[in-house]
Amino acid sequence: MQRELTLEFVRVTEAAALAAAPWMGKGRKKSADKAAVDAMRKVFDTITINGVVVIGEGEKDEAPRLYIGERIGDQDAGEELEIAVDPVEGTSLVARGLPHSLAIIAVGKKGSFLQAPDTYMEKIAVGPAAKGKINLDATVEDNLRAVADSLNKSVKDLTVIVLDRPRHQNLISDIRNVGARIKLISDGDVAGGIATGRENSGVDLLMGIGGATEGVLTAAALKCMGGEIQARLKCRNKADEEKAFELGIKDLDRLYTTDDLAFGDDIILAVTGITDGELLKGVRYTWNYAETNSLVMRSSTNTIRFIDTEHNIMNKPDYFPKGILSPNFR
Repeated sequence: MQRELTLEFVRVTEAAALAAAPWMGKGRKKSADKAAVDAMRKVFDTITINGVVVIGEGEKDEAPRLYIGERIGDQDAGEELEIAVDPVEGTSLVARGLPHSLAIIAVGKKGSFLQAPDTYMEKIAVGPAAKGKINLDATVEDNLRAVADSLNKSVKDLTVIVLDRPRHQNLISDIRNVGARIKLISDGDVAGGIATGRENSGVDLLMGIGGATEGVLTAAALKCMGGEIQARLKCRNKADEEKAFELGIKDLDRLYTTDDLAFGDDIILAVTGITDGELLKGVRYTWNYAETNSLVMRSSTNTIRFIDTEHNIMNKPDYFPKGILSPNFR
């Protein structure tokens, strides 16, 4: 892919974040998601690429935009690119005014991403220093001790991110019994996965069951950062299993590695904060301007760039839901 596309993809996530942010704390997660989807799609239309959505808002009959299989751009604009999107990772976080909500896209050459069904996935993820030390099939204690050794830490100094769900009751008990610390999050395990790849994030592992599509996005991020994820599908019902088979997944018990989930050799991942978090600041408003905080990564070079942008709201009226936020703050 052309290096110049990295900034173009940041524009896409910035637009989604700017559109979703006015809904923060309004209790209307569907409105936030729709605003982000519409804005993201609108900016995609300004980029000259030959793209197809492989992870998106659902099937064509479920989503009017950014649905799986939707063509983006111009089919004569060079090689086909696969696009994975999550316009609002953590819609409940935005609706409740909570931290760590993000707008995310990953783009790679054709064949870069596992086309996962919209179901659950068991995951364990770590940063570069612990790469090669984890095993999803090992015990919690064995994994924690292996990661602690690789980081030259005591187990009691490890911090593990876990989604706060009833299904994780046993996992939480096991982690605490070994002596590690836990950071429970209500939503947003992609942000948690990315945090494991940042040396000063205070997070060492992500463990537990979350979304399968989020697992693919996490793999794309960790591939760019040199980290590792292992995962296995956890289908909820027969319909999920049938959808997996339709997507070409024959072995539902397969253990997926980072390269199985995101196997392209040139992947770009762009992320913009919607609400404040430890990874990125959320959208901030100052008079007629909005400020966004983003990062963009590329797997071929392992480059990570943080980008602060000041947007003149008067020049971007279409990004804002009507009646929710006036562009004139004076």
